[in-house]
Amino acid sequence: MARLFGTDGVRGLANAELTPDLAFKMGRAATCYFGKEHQCPVFYIGRDTRISGHMLEAALAAGICSAGGEAVLLGVIPTPAVAYLTKQHGAQAGVVISASHNPYPDNGIKFFAGTGYKLPDAVEDELEKLIKAEPDTMPRPTAGGVGFITYKHNLYQEYVDYALKAVDGSLSGLKIVIDCANGASYEAAPAAFRKLGAEVIVINDKPDGSNINAGCGSTHLEQLQAAVVQNKADIGLAHDGDADRCLAVDETGEAVDGDQIMLICALEMLRQNTLPDKTLVATVMSNLGLHQAMKNAGGKVLVTPVGDRYVLEAMLKHKLVLGGEQSGHIIFSQYSTTGDGLITSLKLAAALKQSGKKMSQLAQVMTRFPQLLENIRVTSKQGWENNAKIAAAIQAGEQELGDNGRILVRPSGTEPLIRVMAEGPVLPDLERIVTTIAAVIKQEQS
Repeated sequence: MARLFGTDGVRGLANAELTPDLAFKMGRAATCYFGKEHQCPVFYIGRDTRISGHMLEAALAAGICSAGGEAVLLGVIPTPAVAYLTKQHGAQAGVVISASHNPYPDNGIKFFAGTGYKLPDAVEDELEKLIKAEPDTMPRPTAGGVGFITYKHNLYQEYVDYALKAVDGSLSGLKIVIDCANGASYEAAPAAFRKLGAEVIVINDKPDGSNINAGCGSTHLEQLQAAVVQNKADIGLAHDGDADRCLAVDETGEAVDGDQIMLICALEMLRQNTLPDKTLVATVMSNLGLHQAMKNAGGKVLVTPVGDRYVLEAMLKHKLVLGGEQSGHIIFSQYSTTGDGLITSLKLAAALKQSGKKMSQLAQVMTRFPQLLENIRVTSKQGWENNAKIAAAIQAGEQELGDNGRILVRPSGTEPLIRVMAEGPVLPDLERIVTTIAAVIKQEQS
């Protein structure tokens, strides 16, 4: 049986795969688990703007109350805010109801420990045992033992004030366009930049329950690119649905990806001598150009497997403070226990202001090698790595690229997709190689 918890919590089509029944059981299981050491464990719960978030929030909170816990409802709030507030207020756990960048019919539930970090696999496995147990023998207190719900939406302002501490000085003189993806950042991000004195133009900040990520945000930069050029802005910033990512657009409308953002911030930290061991942490998906630029600047890159948890593990193990992914999921571990789109965007804007240069000039420090990524929707992700035909197609592509490029094939952790990435000096060659591999995967896994 497949594991309930994926790489980023439990996700699925809301009310079909991720049901109120499941959310209720998750609330009960978490309360039972964290209630071992606390008579009335406290859970800080935040959500994004999906219409299904109300339903799942109500079911999750009911489950917590039925097992004797306290559910503190934060309302619509960024994922990193839940992590921060959970730790800051001494809650036993934090819960985020969001499917991040996925389409609005999907939703998800993920937990943070009281430390603000995501739960380790072993704890998720314990929760899964409790959720799936038949019959349900978890406690059902009565009378004064029943849990309760409190509402604290205004705490997002506390998170904003904390995020502002990540930068020194004001951002006055900068004109900034922010794309909130009709998601969880629609209040927090504009408020933060306005407090720092920037001229702020906000787009996609009118969530209606179904327009989250719809042709906007960090997965669809076209609106932001047009708005930056039209308004003659210095920079554009795009969040995803739960605001733990950030991508950017320079003043000409060109996209600035997570690799470039990490590099710009790392170079600024190198200049200030605040980057420990002169090392940045990045995944195998990061562009070869990032490695070259860091080397040229006297720094280095520590490489991890794909996934923010691996980035964070490496950062903690080696006492490093900056790491992330090309997707814009970036961690500044001095300030956050998880990827934080708001802190990332503030750090990038501050680097731009301090440099006195244009965003396009900062981004051009890194030469991006052509990189092609194709997502192949499959019936099953199981067994692809042992398929001889898929392996042969990958090997043929690798032989053609030789030492001048690379191929990376991996399954998505949250969707029924297998991702094929190729990187090298000649784009038409990459297109042909990726198309060939994708065709074999589609034939073998559909």
